[in-house]
Amino acid sequence: MRTAAVMSMREPIVVRLERTRDWLSRFPPAILHLAMRIGVGAVFFRAGLLKYNSPEFTVLLFRDEYQVPILAPEVAARLATINELTIPIFLFLGLATRLATLPLLGMITVIQLFVYPNAWTDHLLWGSILVFLLTRGPGPISADYFIGLLIRRRSADR
Repeated sequence: MRTAAVMSMREPIVVRLERTRDWLSRFPPAILHLAMRIGVGAVFFRAGLLKYNSPEFTVLLFRDEYQVPILAPEVAARLATINELTIPIFLFLGLATRLATLPLLGMITVIQLFVYPNAWTDHLLWGSILVFLLTRGPGPISADYFIGLLIRRRSADR
């Protein structure tokens, strides 16, 4: 009598790879959506906390290192701090997620073009996650999903 392990060792590698791929494909996408929202949101939120905890240093940073065009360092520092502390909360909750991606994508673009052009790998990673959320939505573990359910229920009841 053959054991399952011995039988599986005799299966062609293609069959084993196919089974493994099928098994991996059952991982819930909802968890990926949630992890992406939290992961990219945490990057910006931590940056916002640093700016909030040392506002004078932040203004100096915007004046001496970041040098964002058009905006005064004080204005740019304040806008960045507000964006980085508020927008991630929307991502964490999955509330107005698609809309929330836009200011962060804008920040990434400005940072990439004018501040840290050599940090393109980080910006590509964060931007890819944000574009995924923009185009695919926040997933079912989100306030947006539950609001959508309520709206659909109400319109079905009418």
